[in-house]
Amino acid sequence: MTPTEISPGLVVNISTPDLKLGDFKLIAFDMDSTLINIECVDEIADAVGLKAEVAAITEATMRGEIKDFKESLRRRVALLKGVSVASMDEVYRQRLKLNPGAAELVHACKQAGMKVLLVSGGFTFFAERVQAELGIDYTRANVLEVEGGLLTGKTVDQPWGDICDGEEKKKMLIETCAMLGINPLQAIAVGDGANDLPMMGVAGLSVAYHAKPKVREQAMVAINEGGLDRLLELLK
Repeated sequence: MTPTEISPGLVVNISTPDLKLGDFKLIAFDMDSTLINIECVDEIADAVGLKAEVAAITEATMRGEIKDFKESLRRRVALLKGVSVASMDEVYRQRLKLNPGAAELVHACKQAGMKVLLVSGGFTFFAERVQAELGIDYTRANVLEVEGGLLTGKTVDQPWGDICDGEEKKKMLIETCAMLGINPLQAIAVGDGANDLPMMGVAGLSVAYHAKPKVREQAMVAINEGGLDRLLELLK
């Protein structure tokens, strides 16, 4: 199907005659630059004067130019060595904001009886705060190792694995569906970067939000202007 702009900045790449929120049981969100306005790793790097260097790696990774997300994240986290937890708290309080329409979309999904999952290649330090703020049901993200109030430049292995990359996001979506007794086709996946494509590929509806070109092309729906709640224009 030829992409159709159903209203300015809202593009549909598939035929979705009359989808409803009630057709779905789960919505999975990426965090950085999707649910929230920043890439947390870039902003933490600002505390040690390395934002430009880290942001360049992040951008190349999200565009799909750096294929190995785990290696990319390890490189960026290593550059954060010595950043204080207080600096991270400052990023959260002063720079992190929910993206427009995020709260409205999550609320509408919960009202429709859906569960909400946050899967992030970012960090639990921020994901757990966003989870509490929005009343999100499940999360998966990376843990930054801290010693004496400072980042060591490493992540901490978790029971499910080492780093939440694209494959881990997909696995978490599939596992959450299994736990809820639903088919992944009853899930919506929302993201902006290349590492969101694996989970978007198994969901019943994939949504690109102000996304990289590769992600916009592959998603079923692309929100290129306005807030996340524009999805509600499509799903009544």
